[in-house]
Amino acid sequence: MGVEYKDYYKLLGVSRSSSKDDIAKAFKKLARQYHPDLNPNNKDAEAKFKEINEAYEVLKDDEKRKLYDQLGPNWQHGQNFQRPPGFENMNFGGFQGGGDFSDFFETIFGGGGFRRSGGGFGADPFGNYSNRPRRGRDVEATLGLTLEEAYHGGRKAVTIQDAGASKTLEVNIPAGVKDGAKIRLSGQGDRGMAGGPSGDLYLKVVIKPHNRFQLDGVNVVLDLPLAPWEAVLGATVRVPTLDGDIELNIPAGTGSGRKLRLRGKGLGSASARGDQFVRVMVRVPDSLTEKERGLWESLREVSGFSPRDF
Repeated sequence: MGVEYKDYYKLLGVSRSSSKDDIAKAFKKLARQYHPDLNPNNKDAEAKFKEINEAYEVLKDDEKRKLYDQLGPNWQHGQNFQRPPGFENMNFGGFQGGGDFSDFFETIFGGGGFRRSGGGFGADPFGNYSNRPRRGRDVEATLGLTLEEAYHGGRKAVTIQDAGASKTLEVNIPAGVKDGAKIRLSGQGDRGMAGGPSGDLYLKVVIKPHNRFQLDGVNVVLDLPLAPWEAVLGATVRVPTLDGDIELNIPAGTGSGRKLRLRGKGLGSASARGDQFVRVMVRVPDSLTEKERGLWESLREVSGFSPRDF
C-alpha cells in the first residue's frame, strides 16, 4: 500500500533523455488518441487522458522535471522519502492542464504547502498556500478462503504487505460469505495526507477449489458414486457436507445424474442461504468374477428394462 510511484516517461512513451519537443509531440499524439470528446463514455480513456496530462504537466516544466528526476523510480511513500535539496524553496503555483492530479503528484508537488483549487493548485486571496487534509485511497486485496472457512466464518489472521513491510490483521469472516464478496476493514487503506483520515481496505473473497465439492453460486455440488444395486433398490449412505457427514436416503430407482437437495447446506446469509446438491453417479465394476458375470447375464435374460425407449 502507500502512494504509487508514477513513471511519467513511461506514460508518454518517451525516454528520460528525450527533448522537450519530443515530449510535446508524444503528449499531443496521445492526447488526441484518448481525448474524452473522441471516446465518449469510455472511463479507461478518460483515466488515461488524465494520466498523460499529469505526466506532461511535470515533464514540460524544467524545474518540476528536474525535481522529479531526482526522486528516481525507487521512491517510496513514508519515512524513507527525502526531498531533493532546494525543493522547499520551489514555487509551483498556478498549475494548468489536466487537473485532478494523482496522490503521487500531490505528495511530491503539493506536499510543500499547496492545495487543490478547482482543476489544480493555487494560493488563497492573501497569497498563502495551504494543503488541505485529504483522505487516503481505498485499497483492495485478495483474501483466499477454503470452502469450509467461507461456510463457517469466524476470525482469521491475514498478513498484508504495506509499503515494503508486513502487518497482520484479525479479520472477522461472516459465516456463509460468498465468492467475490468484499470485506471492509475501516482505516486500513492508504494513509491520509496532511492529517486526513486513512482509506479503507477491502478484502475480496476468493474461494479456493475443493477436492470434493464444486461451487455453483451459493450452492455446493457433491458427486456421489453409487453401485447399480444401490441405485435400483435404494439405500442409506453416508454423505459429507460442509457441516459434517449425514445419513442420506437414496430412493429406489434413482438414475445417474439425478440431484438430491440438502436445504441450507450452501453459502450465503441465513435469510438467503444456498443448498447442497448431491449428484448421483452410478458406477459399474470394471472387473467381474465368474459368478458375478453369471448373475449379470441371468439378470439380462429376465429383465424387461429398456434404457433406450426413444
